Amino acid sequence: METMLNVEHVSISYKIGDFKDIGLKEWAMRHLKGQYHVENFMAVDDVTFELQRGDMLGIIGTNGAGKSTLLKAVIGVMEPRKGTITRNGTIAALLELASGFDGDLTVRENAYLRGAMLGYTEGFMDETYAQILEFSGLRQFEDRPFKQLSTGMQSRLAFSIASMVQPEILILDEVLSVGDGAFQEKSAAKMKEIIANGAATILVSHSLDQIRELCSKVLWLDHGKQIAYGETETLCDQYEAFLEGKLRLEEVNSTI
Repeated sequence: METMLNVEHVSISYKIGDFKDIGLKEWAMRHLKGQYHVENFMAVDDVTFELQRGDMLGIIGTNGAGKSTLLKAVIGVMEPRKGTITRNGTIAALLELASGFDGDLTVRENAYLRGAMLGYTEGFMDETYAQILEFSGLRQFEDRPFKQLSTGMQSRLAFSIASMVQPEILILDEVLSVGDGAFQEKSAAKMKEIIANGAATILVSHSLDQIRELCSKVLWLDHGKQIAYGETETLCDQYEAFLEGKLRLEEVNSTI
């Protein structure tokens, strides 16, 4: 199998300290007096995994585990402090679905705007626009101002636009939970189609049911640290037991 993504011993840290709450003059005075405080917060700490063509990796962990930070490094928005990330293919990322739209423009205008932001040509949008409306279920809202749509409807449009292409590496952060139950089923079916066509996919989700149904591998993070990486069903069972207080982190088998 062809390796599409290789993450080796990646660590990402932020500097935190007084500079967040004080001005430049106050910072300079404290720095001169030796009263300036700064420390490194390790958001991701020594994470290693690989993704092969057709794989779907589920990343699980409670809030603050480092999931979104790791995704930003994978797509190239952030650089790791340590370690390497090797990508072998084009990447499409669905992270913040409802961002990047103009509330005063119509649904149609926003569809073309979002398409341009994703690098789609006008010709491609002309060809796929009807499919986007059909998939999102927003045909009757086509000429309405975007701000009149609910957040769920806005996210449905964003998902529909982004899923019109066939990326080699696809990154999904909590996007399969948008819309009602029927749309979530359509979203999951679309993801299965993309994966069947050979894409390597990363899914971050708080829904263990989604992880169990869709993912061939699981990465478990906790406070930036890699707890385990391996087989889906066993890790989901252990994570569920951890959430219920029946299992401690040190009891998790990290080499499943």
